[in-house]
Amino acid sequence: MKGKSPNKLIVVIKGAGEMATGIAHRLYMSHIRLIVMTEIPEPISVRRTVAFSEVVYDGEMTVEGVHAELIQSVDKVQDIWQKKKIAVIVDPKWTIVSILKPDIIIDAIMAKKNLGTKKTEAPFVVGVGPGFAAPDDAHAVVESNRGHNLGRVFYDGSAEAHTGIPGPTMGYTSERVLRSPHAGLVKHVKTLGDSVKKGETILYVDETPVNATIDGLLRGLIREIKVKENEKIGDIDPRGVKEYCFTITEKARAIGGGVLEAIMHEFNKRV
Repeated sequence: MKGKSPNKLIVVIKGAGEMATGIAHRLYMSHIRLIVMTEIPEPISVRRTVAFSEVVYDGEMTVEGVHAELIQSVDKVQDIWQKKKIAVIVDPKWTIVSILKPDIIIDAIMAKKNLGTKKTEAPFVVGVGPGFAAPDDAHAVVESNRGHNLGRVFYDGSAEAHTGIPGPTMGYTSERVLRSPHAGLVKHVKTLGDSVKKGETILYVDETPVNATIDGLLRGLIREIKVKENEKIGDIDPRGVKEYCFTITEKARAIGGGVLEAIMHEFNKRV
């Protein structure tokens, strides 16, 4: 990577959900555009309007003016880049890493633990959120927990442990999040962006209704797919601003900024 122009850096982002999309968007807008994102065969993103993981189902996805497209094999990457798009590939085992040999790997799966990313996978590796410690697992770690350190970069240390409690919005934490009562198939009653009242049925898991726990706008809603028990399946925003349903959150932007800082910190000292 030494002496390499930022717009020539090849980046693999593990994950294409909401937070990974915020990272990809920030890098792309900073002219780091040779980006490939990896996903599983059936992504379970809840904030689908701002998740590039949706390309797995729809083939293409646009988030705030940045376009992503699904590829079936690594040899299609250059075609996507020439179209000034982000490439997304279904690759749960990250085989693309050994083929593409990227300059940078960013683990943004947000699994609350490290699922196997190693510092030796690329010249520069960034871990996002709990489960990563620098410099052991990654060259840099970016804090993902809301609060004073959100987006902070650690070069010697780790992100905060997973609390299991969503960050507060207008005083609401766990109440904002809808979870599956048991394993089953999701069936929508409401759609993304709908205004909902406490007690209204949002969706069913098999025959079991899942009701709104607060008033607000339905900011997140998982696809009609099979889910596990206690899976996050919906997100209600009590602020009532419809635009927020279709734009990247301040959290994702902050994390993206932290990743960009880590890359520039590393790249600039090598030039």
